[in-house]
Amino acid sequence: MLNRNLPVGTRDEFGATAQIKERMINQIQRYFRERGYAKITTPLLEYKAVFSELDLKTYQPYQLLDEQGETLVLRPDLTLPVARVMSTTGIKTPVKWYYSGDVFRVKKKLSGSYNQIAQAGIELIGYKSLKAEWECLIAAVELAQALQITDLKVELGNAKFVPLVLAALPLNEIERRNLQTALYAKDLSRYTTLIKPLAASDFYPFLKVWPWLFGDFAAVWQQLQLLPKIKAVTTICEELKETQIFLQQRFPQQQLTLDLSVASPQTYYTGMIFRGYCQSAADYLFSGGRYDQLLSSFQKTLQPAVGLAFSIDDLVARTITGKPVETTLIYFETSDWRQAEALVRKIPNSSLCLADNLKEARRLAETAGSRLVDVTGKVVQA
Repeated sequence: MLNRNLPVGTRDEFGATAQIKERMINQIQRYFRERGYAKITTPLLEYKAVFSELDLKTYQPYQLLDEQGETLVLRPDLTLPVARVMSTTGIKTPVKWYYSGDVFRVKKKLSGSYNQIAQAGIELIGYKSLKAEWECLIAAVELAQALQITDLKVELGNAKFVPLVLAALPLNEIERRNLQTALYAKDLSRYTTLIKPLAASDFYPFLKVWPWLFGDFAAVWQQLQLLPKIKAVTTICEELKETQIFLQQRFPQQQLTLDLSVASPQTYYTGMIFRGYCQSAADYLFSGGRYDQLLSSFQKTLQPAVGLAFSIDDLVARTITGKPVETTLIYFETSDWRQAEALVRKIPNSSLCLADNLKEARRLAETAGSRLVDVTGKVVQA
């Protein structure tokens, strides 16, 4: 029976879904090309060591052995292969890449998630300025608008915020780790117990609200004022505020949220992180951020980098298709082939009908809900 079944977490795609997906990938890639990015592609198979920076609890890869016994994986991520390319080819920075392709991550059984995920995105390597984050955010919002996503919310955060605040607390390493775990898990009972010894600390008013430090940007920002000044954290907050002002000026209607109590999506993130979601989507539509240790797994030289990745599958599921598109079948005799092809090029969403006779062509058109054009004599409505 295995010759008729699919591996768990995979799926076949055909018809309208496959066409929408192809069209969406082409639209996203065209946008990136027009914005000055160059294409980069990497192999589906990589050595496992390429992904040593990944949190494998989140991105569990498919593994196999090559003929020398080395462990290979189906790539679970598209950013680290780009880092490998940069470290082995001697390409000079700064560079701006765009990519698209599938990644493979083994999800929990019965999770309802697919293990094969289509992505498209960009990598900006060698740019230290906050302009790189803003460039990614502009691309994300403009593409969402082009894809007719009207209820997009953009969420900002910073991978360093939680570790820096924890480092400033008068706690030992084990206590900090336990507090971080409770914060990320939103285990409020345990979290409340863990902060009780800090009741006399200047940090206590902030610690009491920290698990709820997410949501509307202005509301979270107001609560953030309870945090005592920490120089490195102040810099983070200033960048987040500047980004909020920039986005409000560029996209006045864009909804913006702030989350300062969430774990970094991956351990290689070193700065601002951002994600896009909407109420009707099960997962984030896009995500990205700064990872200035991009090349640390491959060479001693570090390079500043910011990236953005769209989840194509979630975008396809979310796409507003509207009313069904009218299609047309062109029926013809072999002697009319050139005329039929000319009509296909002229009539949108049309195709050649390869039926042997007009009766069969009418049946096919009726089944498909298509209009039928008969170039041998007349036009009939199916």
